[in-house]
Order: sequence, then C-alpha cells, then structure tokens
Amino acid sequence: MSLLELSGLTAAYGAVAALSGLDLAVEEGEIVTLLGANGAGKSTTLRCISGLLPPTGGEIRFAGAAIAGLSAERVVRLGIAHVPEGRRIFPRMTVRENLLGASNRRSARAALARDAEEMFALFPDLERFADTLGWMLSGGQQQMVALARGLMARPRLLLLDEPSLGLAPLIVQQVFRIIARIRETRTTVLLVEQNARLALAIADRGYVLETGRLVVAGKPDALWNNEDVRAAYLGGKRLSEESGAR
Repeated sequence: MSLLELSGLTAAYGAVAALSGLDLAVEEGEIVTLLGANGAGKSTTLRCISGLLPPTGGEIRFAGAAIAGLSAERVVRLGIAHVPEGRRIFPRMTVRENLLGASNRRSARAALARDAEEMFALFPDLERFADTLGWMLSGGQQQMVALARGLMARPRLLLLDEPSLGLAPLIVQQVFRIIARIRETRTTVLLVEQNARLALAIADRGYVLETGRLVVAGKPDALWNNEDVRAAYLGGKRLSEESGAR
C-alpha cells in the first residue's frame, strides 16, 4: 500500500477545470516531484491533498484512509504538512516563535523546544537568527523557516510548493540540499518545482502534468532523457536538436 494514492482526482475553480482524472502514488520515504508548465495543475494537486481545495471527484487516500474533502486542520493532524508557495511565515514573530507556533501537537514546552533545536541542527543558518523577526530575514532565510515550520509538525508527508521561487541561485542550491536531507528525518516529500533539473536530481520518481492530466511518469533519468518531455515540459531542447547544434 502506498503512503499516498490519488485515483481519478478532479478539481475545479468555479467553472474552470483544474484536474481531470489524475492518478498518482507516493511510497513511504520517497521524494516525488510534480513537473509541468504553469497552469498544469501541480499546485492544485497539493491544495487538494492538504484540504485547502475540496476535489470535485475521485479519491485521495493517505496511509489507507480516505481523506478527500477533509478540512485542512484534520489533514494536518493525520500527518500531512503543506509548505505553500511564497513562504508565508509570520513576519512579526521571531524565527523561534514561528517554529514553536507551528506544531499541531499538544506537547510540553520542553518537547517543543527540543524539536526547535533539531530544526536548528538541520538548518544551521537559522540558529543565528533565532531571535530575529521574520520580516527582517532574506528570502532564502524565510524559505528555511517555512521548511522548518513544516517539519515541526513531524509529518509523514511534506508537501512543498515551489521552494526555489524568487531565490538567488546559490540559495536555491542550499534549499535543495536541505530537501534531500529531509529524507533522513523519515519524512516523505511531494515536491512541486519549476526548476526541473534540480527537482529530478533529488527525486526518486517524477510525474509530468499538462492541463490537469498526467502525461508521463517515471524515474528521473528516464524523464530527463525523454526528448518530448524535455522539449515540452522541462525547458530543454530535443536531444536531436542538441546533436545537430554540435
């Protein structure tokens, strides 16, 4: 049984269809990436899983239980954390306060403090800014806080939406190194990312979407070396074009 299974999932924004019969699965411990052009339905998929957007049809199963249509609060309690596009940390709270306020567990203060220290170990750059207000952080630092906040809930499944958006190239590399390390926390990751090369470099498998439908799925090497996929969805040239250019 897969940790996450979507079967025939459909979703819409008003009269506009966003997902049309989407099927995918994520196994425990994997990093799986969703790729595709803008408007392909990637972020919508995450919103349906996390309860932010009720699907119009199909099934979502997490650890064997049907979760389609549950509230976002219930989905979090089941073990799914969603780090949305744009970071959205609390700007007038310190880094430490952002982390301590993110847990969905009614744990003792000491336990939460230990969890925060674990996050500082995973994100060493944040410890220096533990008492800094969110609005004073750089975009890269805010993204680190957003990732750490998601992990404070100790989710089984972490949904990441465009973690590299708006970041400088060196910071993007750092963010992706941390995402790869998240696997060591026994957290499964479903990643939406426009930077296909970096996403496929850390993923176990990938799905390519187009206008709410699954186009192709496979291992990273197979997707990257598929001429049609690279040309249409991953921003690359066909291999035949590259060969002709040499």
